Amino acid sequence: MIIYGTSLSFFVRKVLAYAAERGIEVETRIVNPRVPDPEFAEASPLRKIPAMRDGNYCLSDSSAIIHYLEAKYPEGALIPAEPEARGRTIWFEEFADTVLSPCCAKMFFNRIVAPRFMGQDGDLAAADLAEQTELPPMLAYLESIVPEQGFLVGSELTLADLAVASPFVNFIHLGVAIDANRYPRLTSYIGRMLARPSFAPFVESESQFLRKFA
Repeated sequence: MIIYGTSLSFFVRKVLAYAAERGIEVETRIVNPRVPDPEFAEASPLRKIPAMRDGNYCLSDSSAIIHYLEAKYPEGALIPAEPEARGRTIWFEEFADTVLSPCCAKMFFNRIVAPRFMGQDGDLAAADLAEQTELPPMLAYLESIVPEQGFLVGSELTLADLAVASPFVNFIHLGVAIDANRYPRLTSYIGRMLARPSFAPFVESESQFLRKFA
């Protein structure tokens, strides 16, 4: 099974962390969506990452891929069957994908991707505005609901935890510190999540990669 993309993407990293937690063996194939690649184009008609190839079956979008894997490997699933737990898990994934990640993307693209990898000036004003005005309410919300110990939904790890934790790896790369005095529960929670074997190798390998292009 091939996952197209790079773990520097919140969404690719979410899929790779999910696969690691489930013990699903995948091959990561780094692609540049701007460079023609027929195999990648077949898997991702809109040229978005991540995309997946499982034999002759292709699929794109992180949520779609994870739902496919949940159905294909139902034992040990990370989306709960119980209705309320399932609803909250999907909510947290949507919050991460459509609210938290876009905010982080404004910072990551303009401060790192554009200048380091595209040879362009990033919109630093947009990045600063996202950090100063968009991010704090999200952190405050998460601080209000994350548990002192354990996970976001129930007593076991779910997709909710992987989705919410993934963008915080990029905050580390950005040097955006989460104030432990202001957000103690969130700081502890993210620390626990990113120390897991499904995340820790990405934090280290991505940091090493980015240092080469500093």
